[in-house]
Amino acid sequence: MRTSAKRFEDLVVWQKAHQFVLAVYRLSRTFPRSETYGLSSQFRRAAVSIAANIAEGFKKRSKADKLRFYNIAQGSIEESRYYLILAKDLEYGNVSESSQLIEEVSKLLEAYSQVILNSGYLNSNFWSNRHEEEKRGNEH
Repeated sequence: MRTSAKRFEDLVVWQKAHQFVLAVYRLSRTFPRSETYGLSSQFRRAAVSIAANIAEGFKKRSKADKLRFYNIAQGSIEESRYYLILAKDLEYGNVSESSQLIEEVSKLLEAYSQVILNSGYLNSNFWSNRHEEEKRGNEH
């Protein structure tokens, strides 16, 4: 049974996106000082954009508005993927945690967007934390 999210913080996709932001901040602290206004800044901005656009889209009333914000978040996911590749190639740190999280966020956001796209209208309230807990309970 799906439960309605009351706040954007209840969405599993936002929770995972926020975890990704925190991981990016931890990772980028290990970058050389010369990257403060370069890769560190760009990477952090792109990561924050993912969670921020999910949050902003949550309260949009029309399906088109919601999907526009989620699509912007998807673009920021792709931008962040590139920054992960670059950080790895430049040997700026271990990107495995961030890489795993971005894949989770990407899959959740794609599924979430598809549900909204294929529904008559959802108030952006799919996959709340309780739904995720129920899903995990069914796996055990």
